[in-house]
Amino acid sequence: MNNAVNDGVWSGTWVAERLGVALVGDDGLPALLGLALRRNPKRAHLLVSNVLGKHVPQSPSVVYDHGLRLGRRVRDLLGDAEAATAVVLGYAETATGLGHAVADGLGTAPYLHSTRRPVAGVAPAGGFEESHSHATSHLLLPEDPRLLSGTGPLVLVDDEFSTGNTVLNTIRDLHQRYPRRRYVVVALVDMRSPEDTERLRRFAEGLGARVEVIAAARGTVTLPEGVLEKGQELVARHESAGPAAAGPSAGPAAAGPTAPGAPGEPPRPHRVTEVDLHWPPGLPDGGRHGFTPAHRARLEAALPAMAGRICEALPDGAGRVLVLGFEELMYAPLRLAHELERLTAAEVRFSTTTRSPVLAVDDPGYAIRSRLVFAAHDDPADGPGERYAYNVAGGGFDAVVAVVDSVADTPALHAPDGLLARLAAHAPHVLLAVVPSYVPHAPERPAMLPEPLRGPAFSSYAPEEVGWLLQDLSAVTLEAPTEEREEAIQSGGAHYAESLPVEYQPSEQYQRLFHAALDASAARIARAVGVVTETVIAERSPRPVLVSLARAGTPVGILMRRWARFRHGLDLPHYAVSIVRGRGIDANALRWLAAHHDPRDVVFVDGWTGKGAITRELAQAVEEFEAKEGITGFDPEIAVLADPGSCVRTYGTREDFLIPSACLNSTVSGLISRTVLRADLVGPDDFHGAKFYRELAGADVSVAFLDAVSARFPEVADTVEEAVKELLAADRTPTWAGWRAVERISEEYGIHDVNLVKPGVGETTRVLLRRVPWKILARAGAGADLDHVRLLAEQRGVPVEEAGDLPYTCVGLIHPRYTRGATGADGKAVNL
Repeated sequence: MNNAVNDGVWSGTWVAERLGVALVGDDGLPALLGLALRRNPKRAHLLVSNVLGKHVPQSPSVVYDHGLRLGRRVRDLLGDAEAATAVVLGYAETATGLGHAVADGLGTAPYLHSTRRPVAGVAPAGGFEESHSHATSHLLLPEDPRLLSGTGPLVLVDDEFSTGNTVLNTIRDLHQRYPRRRYVVVALVDMRSPEDTERLRRFAEGLGARVEVIAAARGTVTLPEGVLEKGQELVARHESAGPAAAGPSAGPAAAGPTAPGAPGEPPRPHRVTEVDLHWPPGLPDGGRHGFTPAHRARLEAALPAMAGRICEALPDGAGRVLVLGFEELMYAPLRLAHELERLTAAEVRFSTTTRSPVLAVDDPGYAIRSRLVFAAHDDPADGPGERYAYNVAGGGFDAVVAVVDSVADTPALHAPDGLLARLAAHAPHVLLAVVPSYVPHAPERPAMLPEPLRGPAFSSYAPEEVGWLLQDLSAVTLEAPTEEREEAIQSGGAHYAESLPVEYQPSEQYQRLFHAALDASAARIARAVGVVTETVIAERSPRPVLVSLARAGTPVGILMRRWARFRHGLDLPHYAVSIVRGRGIDANALRWLAAHHDPRDVVFVDGWTGKGAITRELAQAVEEFEAKEGITGFDPEIAVLADPGSCVRTYGTREDFLIPSACLNSTVSGLISRTVLRADLVGPDDFHGAKFYRELAGADVSVAFLDAVSARFPEVADTVEEAVKELLAADRTPTWAGWRAVERISEEYGIHDVNLVKPGVGETTRVLLRRVPWKILARAGAGADLDHVRLLAEQRGVPVEEAGDLPYTCVGLIHPRYTRGATGADGKAVNL
């Protein structure tokens, strides 16, 4: 039942007939792929590989050979000299074993795979998003970060290449950190449309690097209109009908997590034979932290004895044996199965458990005939949930060998509703082999960190207003023209935090606009400051430690500190720290804070939310910091003055209005630059850096801004009290409406990169001041809040388009695929 063709029927027939989905391409595609239906709101169909060893049990020789052959093709493409400098990167969870086999085919390449499992003591060297997946975030956790920092080719391996979005996200992220000249993308099947192929070509051209594709077969999936809705309806109808709809081989345990066995069978005793593999000490269990050719040699030497121990534990007369891997742990079980196939006369098959929810239908023309459902048993970062083993029930296996890593050998694995019990209901013999989870060595860090910088030596703020957990880079030339920075950032040649935009002296016209905006909105801002501060004191800590995200958050943090003193007589500590999108928060700053304050009192402060990227960045960074340092208690939820994106629970308002501090750069932020994170300037034990622009003192309005808002505190105090009562009683659950709007705009305008869509008045202003804007979208009827946006857009020759369905007052679009000759952007710096 587990082959590409069952009784002469292709295993994609059932879906093709009902949804009109079809495979078009190489003659070998039907042998490689079947079709199933996802339980996923992002994509209706699932391409089910018959040779990957994931959903469909397959001969381990077939699975391993496909990866080896692809690796040899990569070696032939690169030539021996470049192949010797290549690094292979596989995608979790589905392609971890395939990527490892490709690395074996190359012969000399070290291997790393992405992971969705954070590991204590290992700082991420990068990460990216897989937009269509049910679990989107990937981490890169090499034990030695130098694994990714070379200049040789990077070989990216996935099971299928469907749109190219995941690969583009990966290359874009890694190229910013570790630029190289050549990338090779490897997949079992290349199913891109001509438009997707052209998009990759343009992307590579803009990057200035070669991006080549190798696949075992090529084709496309044709999808009729409305296929997503039809697929969801079909899944819902079959699941509501219960196990009977899936057919006799599925059984209750195949359709749900609680039933003990197949139809008509009495429950089998839950008996498991444990096999001690004698796994070599210190040998990584896979590529999560890197796997070198030396590791490969150790594994090859140990495999015969380890597979021999499994063979000895198999029952006499076992004719059909399944070796079942565990989620990302695919390679070690595959190699054990491959060796076991050589040692025993039994028919050996290999597959792996998975996080992916797929409908099971017992029909010869459907790729997923049955599913076992069981509880997650590895204490996953995203919490408890269901996991699945497909095409095991009804597979006729005399024995199943479950191979898991030691992190996953938990009571949940052995529980009555766990994986082992599910397997025991469908196979007379279950064996368990546990591979030790590799724990990388974490280098020690120096304990001493410098004291915060303070004004007037660093910044124009009074010393008690804020302490900067930064290092002073004022003597370093970091500025570059706007158009040069944009081209470098979008090409992947530089990260935005590695340089600074040229600071400017505002024109007299623009200064008048700033002061007019301040006069008009000071009371409104004062009220929002009061509301957010009172909410923090009521819900977070009676004596919070304010930690603003430099630099937009710093004026807000100072205003919150002033409100606490005005209303409660409190003298709150306030610091400013650096957070960089894609790089995380300054971990050394967190270490300093933990050494001087209770982390439970720390409240992170920012000016406003856009689409919520920094909100997500902070949450991930704090989680990683706590896992690595063992220091807990930091609450990653940001308190903001304005939350138009509905990303947080602690805010002064959710209206998108002009906060005058967004109108300017350093001259309203204590004369401090954006923060800088560059490897040659910021070492692993340093705070991130920033500059103090003393030369702009004549144009500085930092303190004037604070004083203008603080002066309005008395007149808004009563309204703040009422607003806080209402807010504390309200449902403030974030809806993330802004993020969804940004994704929609990104696709509607053909940008395909949410990082180039900057929503809200504040973010739009930043686009006009610091980036190369393409166009501005303004909500129909927006008034004076957009006066400065219209002025800047006019000065830069940027069109302003009205849109009626914006959740924001305006949205700024950075010029996509920008080069200095790009249509619609003249590359002129802002003349203010």
